[in-house]
Amino acid sequence: MDAPLHLDRDGHRTAIKWHRGRRRLSDPVFTAARIVEAMRVGASVEVDLVVHGDEGFAVLHDLTLERETTGTGRVRDTATADLRKLDLRGNDGEPIADKVLLLEDLCALLEREGVHPDALLQLDYKEDLQALTPQAIVNFGKGAAPIAGSLILSGGDFSAIDALAKAAPGIATGYDPCYGESLKRLEAAGDYRSFIEQALATAPDAGMIYLDYRIVLAADAAGFDLIAPVHAAGRRVDAWTINRITPESILQIERLLALKVDQITTDDPEGLAKAFSS
Repeated sequence: MDAPLHLDRDGHRTAIKWHRGRRRLSDPVFTAARIVEAMRVGASVEVDLVVHGDEGFAVLHDLTLERETTGTGRVRDTATADLRKLDLRGNDGEPIADKVLLLEDLCALLEREGVHPDALLQLDYKEDLQALTPQAIVNFGKGAAPIAGSLILSGGDFSAIDALAKAAPGIATGYDPCYGESLKRLEAAGDYRSFIEQALATAPDAGMIYLDYRIVLAADAAGFDLIAPVHAAGRRVDAWTINRITPESILQIERLLALKVDQITTDDPEGLAKAFSS
């Protein structure tokens, strides 16, 4: 099938984001081949970043190595050379042939392979400002520089995102205000308006606001449209993460499309596109 890139509904285009570099649910996460493919065809694709032992950034989600790689211990305690030797693990936990990527290696690879003008690689920083040293910030800028115009940097600590973005001219930024028990707190308080207003004020330069899709739908059920204030502020909304395409999630996606969400994050882009192809 054609590459799963977007859905069009009632004059609004919603991008399909390849979560953790997956095109389909069976794909292992963070493999170079899939990320290169996504960026060549003009997809929106996401990878995670954590700080490693040489004050650079590894393309991993966890702060420890065991679950995602053949390594052990903390990513923060592991040197560049050692990280590059590690294999990733597949969905079954077994090692695969693909190696752990570092930010500078990935960006250099994409520069060599070529990036579609519509492609967007989200770098989702999983730590906070306290985890960053001045050298880590410098290293981020150097690593991202080759394709900064095709990147968007996101995270839950916008002070960290702002510090990193200043080191990488041309990079876009996004903000995720959803953390911990956000959904339970919001359902209990019912103050969705203050939640989104605070998010917009916290990250005045963020072009994309990343929202747990369950919060978007809970607000909608309570009679409040979380997406409309973001659009009114000239920003865009990503709804994350549809893990599997099921009859239930199809109904949820239908509602997200009716609310004119700008991007849907999913572990199964092909499955999502196929479900809405007719």
